[in-house]
Amino acid sequence: MPEPTTLPAEKPADGLRNRHIAMIALGGTIGAGLFVGSGAAIAATGPAVLLAFLLVGFLVILVMRMLGEMVVADPGRGSFVEYIRAAHGDKVGFTAGWLYWFFWVVVLGSEAIAGAILLQDWVHLPVWLLSVVLILVLKLINFAAPRVFGECEFWLSAIKVFSIIAFIAISLLYAAHVFGPGVSVKENLLGHGGLFPHGVVALLSIIPTILFTMMGSEIATVAAAESPEPGKNVARVTRSLGRRITLFYVAAVGMILIVVPWTNIVAGKSPFVAAMDVMGVPGAGLLMRIVVLSAILSCLNSAMYITSRILTELAAQGDAPGFLARSSAAVVPRKAIIVSSLAGTLVAFSSILAPGTIFAFLLSCSGGVILLIYSLIVTSYIVTRRAARKAGTEAENYTLPLFPLCNYVTLAGVVLVFVAMLLNPSERMTALATMGSSVVCYLMAVYFATNNKKAG
Repeated sequence: MPEPTTLPAEKPADGLRNRHIAMIALGGTIGAGLFVGSGAAIAATGPAVLLAFLLVGFLVILVMRMLGEMVVADPGRGSFVEYIRAAHGDKVGFTAGWLYWFFWVVVLGSEAIAGAILLQDWVHLPVWLLSVVLILVLKLINFAAPRVFGECEFWLSAIKVFSIIAFIAISLLYAAHVFGPGVSVKENLLGHGGLFPHGVVALLSIIPTILFTMMGSEIATVAAAESPEPGKNVARVTRSLGRRITLFYVAAVGMILIVVPWTNIVAGKSPFVAAMDVMGVPGAGLLMRIVVLSAILSCLNSAMYITSRILTELAAQGDAPGFLARSSAAVVPRKAIIVSSLAGTLVAFSSILAPGTIFAFLLSCSGGVILLIYSLIVTSYIVTRRAARKAGTEAENYTLPLFPLCNYVTLAGVVLVFVAMLLNPSERMTALATMGSSVVCYLMAVYFATNNKKAG
């Protein structure tokens, strides 16, 4: 492996702007998991799902707050992976970077297939061909200046955000009997088994699924690195992002539960369509297909972006082949984009050729990676803040209250999610496979570190 190199601090002229970063962070979190996947959570939990979304939202708020404070205290270092590296060393940085890249490559391939299946109703071509076309289109967008990526992501995310706001507004009017026959809010929320129809265990078991639908906010730290003022932009986004995400999710799901009895929600089908059908919104199915497609394209766009930037960062640190590194922040990492798109294409083909073996294995190995990443962000914050305390700079850079108790509670929350996965038969294999892939990745870091030391 090559020696670590340092990326110049130069910022690209066509870099991302404040509105791009804010919408990238928001759009990266609000995806098809909300518009379709939330149906499974509602069906499994009932009205108590709102409490699950609040708990997970609070967890995301705390993690993003910690990440934001670390970036403000030491701006310009790079993505969150570099803050993990600074706190825990090169081996853990290697592990976190490659696992995160692997996670988003699997997302890239699986979302390409999901988009292709959705497009097949309009474009009668094979799924494999449509998935390749989608990846190629997104690769070309990412080949352009960062601002082009930012502009595309801004409008794709805007569609999702506007759709949620419009849905909430229409639902409120319907619940207030402004139009339509109206609805009995109390009956829909409490008249079908109460708030906890399946008990507290069901609530805990659904939390991992909800966490995976709300992840992605950490992309902001990567995007901000290509903006004129990375420290200020990350600080601005991380302070408000968690609250906005929680508000969007809780408000949208809450209105679904008010309009439609939770017993009428079917897993695998969009609960938004069910609610709009009840309210008599014309073309509900078509509208939601367009929104879901925009969510998939947004996720693909973000996945292509994040995988290429993480890969170049790993190369700059000597953890990936040197040819993938960028000479400056103004250079679009086209080689890394090509490598990531090829890897995503292989994942997409595995879902077609071997959905029950290779693809299922890849999904399992990557499924719990975000839990490890969040844990490392929390522990990195503890290490970094303690170092700042010794240096006498804690007061000016860190404001999170109840330190370190708040951090340990957050870490316990992440561990609780992982334990819930181990206890849930349908999630157990994902938890075990993620543990295995993490161990393998760390052993690779030890191996490369040992070889580099011998070579030196």
